Amino acid sequence: MAESGAPRQGKAARPLTWRVGAGLGGGEQGRQVLAEKDRIDAFGAVALTGFALLLAFNQVVIKVVNEGLQPVFFAGLRSLGGAFCIYLWMRARGLAVEIAPGTWRAGLLMGLFFSAEFICLFWALDLTTVTRTSVIFYTMPVWLALMAHFLLPGEQITPVKAVGLALAFVGVTIAIVSRGDGHGEVSLVGDVVALLAAFAWAGIAIVARGSALKAVRPEMQLLWQLTVSAPVLLIAALAFGPLLREPEWIHWAGLGFQILVVVSAGFALWLWLLSIYPAASVAAFSFLSPIFGVAFDWLLLDEPVGWQILVALALVCAGLVLINRPRQAD
Repeated sequence: MAESGAPRQGKAARPLTWRVGAGLGGGEQGRQVLAEKDRIDAFGAVALTGFALLLAFNQVVIKVVNEGLQPVFFAGLRSLGGAFCIYLWMRARGLAVEIAPGTWRAGLLMGLFFSAEFICLFWALDLTTVTRTSVIFYTMPVWLALMAHFLLPGEQITPVKAVGLALAFVGVTIAIVSRGDGHGEVSLVGDVVALLAAFAWAGIAIVARGSALKAVRPEMQLLWQLTVSAPVLLIAALAFGPLLREPEWIHWAGLGFQILVVVSAGFALWLWLLSIYPAASVAAFSFLSPIFGVAFDWLLLDEPVGWQILVALALVCAGLVLINRPRQAD
């Protein structure tokens, strides 16, 4: 697999090794080596922007599917179906589906973080407004950058990157808060739970880059998350009311889209990008998802877009430029 972009500057590029099975029947295993990069290159920017678009459209899909399926039950079914798809994908490509030595604790922790993220996110949406939940939840890159500063070598927050994170966060806040109409009950508990969801999301990224799972293929990382979270979410769903809300074909189609496109393909792509790019820089692109979400609301739900969205986009773009400046420029 060809890779572009400069390796980490000031020291030799530190390769990532992934175990690759030779075939369905086993045999010798090859090794694939990727060099880490110190900033987002053109390919990474395009891929992460596409992922942000997918997450934004995903919000529309979730809104539709939630009318027919209870949200936490829906998340559990998504994890269950996604785990099955990822397993079949790995077997079809001849990739080893096995627990690498020394990774089971990290895999379990990653799966629990994944479970907590979606339990907290859906619970927050029941307790407070969508606007407040989105603003708080998408502060994840801030918490990830802070965690990475202390836990991940070579990812310290510089003054310039701190300004970039602040600008991007202000942009998202303007875009979402300014379009709120005041509907929905505001709850302090809901705000706190949304913050916990953001912490859990950041925890997944920290485990992916800072544990033994860093040397494991992204597909196996995702399989850990889905396999652990499926039973946790399905059991937790029993505490959130009826599992079915008179579902129709469109709700099942939305579930299929979630399993095949969002979970199986999208999350695997994000984990792969996280394995070769700095964690804080990858996470910073998640600030684009609420911006694109506003645009999709305008395009698909016919909601007006004012000057605030243009200001927000300018702030986010400026923040991303600062976050991804070469290290020597800081």
